Amino acid sequence: MKYVNASRVLPEELIKEIQKYVQGETVYIPKPKRNHQKWGSNSGSRQLIDDRNAKIKKSFKNGNEIDQLADEFFLSIETIKKIVYSKTFESTDS
Repeated sequence: MKYVNASRVLPEELIKEIQKYVQGETVYIPKPKRNHQKWGSNSGSRQLIDDRNAKIKKSFKNGNEIDQLADEFFLSIETIKKIVYSKTFESTDS
């Protein structure tokens, strides 16, 4: 998170209004909801995890056991269960 001096980006009237509530403190101003991005969308990590989960689901559907998948993907048995029994994520390779 980058620090920006309010006097460089905000009108003086707005700064005076904000100073009624807080002075000399760091204030975080969040992005509007419409500008939020899902975790990993910038770095590509989300896509890598989605692809991995699709492979896990496909392998499970093809008869691989949960403990085999846990060993193969270096995940816990509980994590594999969450992936293969999840209804929210569907493999694109089905």
